[in-house]
Amino acid sequence: MHPRFRTVSAALGALLLLGAAGCGNSGSGKGDKLDMGIAVANISLDFAHEMVLGAQSAASHAGKVDFQAVGPPNTDGPTEAQLFQNLTTRAKDGIVLENLDPPIFTRPAAARAVDQGIPVVALDTSPTDGSKVNFYVGNDNYALGELMAKEALKRLGANPKGEIVIGVPNPGTPVLDNRAKGISDTFAKEAPGVKVLGPFQTYSDPGQNYSSWSAQVNAHPDALAFLGVGDADSYNLAKIKKSEHGKWLTAGFDVDPKTLEAVKDGSNFVTIDPQHFLKGYLSTAMLIEAVRDKGGKLPQGWFLSPGAVVDSSDIDAIIARQKSATAAYDWYKPTIDKLLGDEQANLRPLKDAR
Repeated sequence: MHPRFRTVSAALGALLLLGAAGCGNSGSGKGDKLDMGIAVANISLDFAHEMVLGAQSAASHAGKVDFQAVGPPNTDGPTEAQLFQNLTTRAKDGIVLENLDPPIFTRPAAARAVDQGIPVVALDTSPTDGSKVNFYVGNDNYALGELMAKEALKRLGANPKGEIVIGVPNPGTPVLDNRAKGISDTFAKEAPGVKVLGPFQTYSDPGQNYSSWSAQVNAHPDALAFLGVGDADSYNLAKIKKSEHGKWLTAGFDVDPKTLEAVKDGSNFVTIDPQHFLKGYLSTAMLIEAVRDKGGKLPQGWFLSPGAVVDSSDIDAIIARQKSATAAYDWYKPTIDKLLGDEQANLRPLKDAR
């Protein structure tokens, strides 16, 4: 995490991140102050912090929004569920929910919040049947996996033969599993001489992640590539490649500062950027608009948010974007304006989310 992005109070043990927190009166009229918030799966990792920054930025731009963000310091579904339920007592006007354990949030957490009349937007992980959440803002993660595989294939030359190893921090999480499937399917289709191993569990905790990848590298020293679909995968693979003087390709997802350094110095050939700040901004902006202008009626379906490849051609621009929330907003503003300017054009059926 970039030091200028750190807003978590050590005294709170990273369990509660406060945005423009306060105790204003709840309301839904244009002039009323709103009490809203966001819950994320792991407040310590960069992907969630990016979403929080985007959400806070949207709340700040809208004005008169008391906005709180909560999440456990490590990926822990039951703890996040409790924090989410606590948040429902304060953020009565709307909540954005990102999580990595959808079944836990089906009942009673999300459904109960909706039954209480709290508008809930699912962010990054599509809602499960029974959650009563019908609006989701997220990437096409299968397509992002395809992107990673195609970038690897560009660098492996014609008709590559050998093994690639895929890692998933939290197996069973649709957003991550879809990325891995996109990678596997693309290699199967375009490089029949490549044998895909995994996906293996690599864990989201950075220490466990490093140990897991070290074991895979030791077990498959002649692999063509090691590809992860999570945050810690990126920088830990780069670290291992440097220490082992590896010749294999390594890459992962997200824009942790250590990951961007790895792309900058060439250790990782790319990182896939799901543009988490953008998703956090869009989900919160649309939530606020629904409450203030549409009587709390959210859109229905999957709002498709883009992602992108970050490589040597644009790494400097992305590093500059990541220096502050203001720089991130300025970089994303044309995309924000375009997407929010025609919401219907970006809506897909919720069942198609992947």
